[in-house]
Amino acid sequence: MTHGQRVETPPGLRERKKQRTRDALLRAALELFTTQGYERTTVDEIVEAVDVSQRTFFRYFASKEDITFAVQEMVESRFIAELRRRPAGEAPFEAMRRAVLSAWNSIGEAIEEVIPVDLHMRTYQMIESTPSLLAAHMRRGVALENEIALLIAEREGLDVSRDPRPRVAVAAFSGVMRVTGQLWGQGPDSSVETLRDLTEEYLDQLVPALAGDWRQDARASDSRRP
Repeated sequence: MTHGQRVETPPGLRERKKQRTRDALLRAALELFTTQGYERTTVDEIVEAVDVSQRTFFRYFASKEDITFAVQEMVESRFIAELRRRPAGEAPFEAMRRAVLSAWNSIGEAIEEVIPVDLHMRTYQMIESTPSLLAAHMRRGVALENEIALLIAEREGLDVSRDPRPRVAVAAFSGVMRVTGQLWGQGPDSSVETLRDLTEEYLDQLVPALAGDWRQDARASDSRRP
């Protein structure tokens, strides 16, 4: 090697180093947000915690809001990928149900590779209690629902602008997901398994809740009591 010649970093090593930097920024940001508050935390404090520059931060994340929802975006992307893989013969709601449960089977390890699951739970609680983040969360939810509705319509060969069923099915599904997320965030158990089980339990109640006669069910239950 001649004097002054640069030693190139192998592509694989370079990518792993970039991923480690991104993960470190994410962990530091969420820890600061959840301990001292989202609004009070500055980008300067985040980069100082990781010992990198602001330029490095903005190389990976567009803003504080972007880094706040990074893990959620990873979860949503996993769900969309799973939904695209569901067999064409599955009914729309069943495809969504199986896709989300399948995603949660593997997403726990993926989250824990980046941040502790309890930090993910604390981040969810912070989003729910921070007005600006809650508004962003709702806005992102609308965009995700639209993406899923278009995907369902494509699966079924429907025009989503003329047939309301994809949007109605996705709205019902998304409502259940919001409820289970809130219940999980309020509960004492931060494990992904708990969130998955809660999601499955509530999704299984969606069809009976919409189609059943609650009063008749209650009367039948009373009649079986000794």
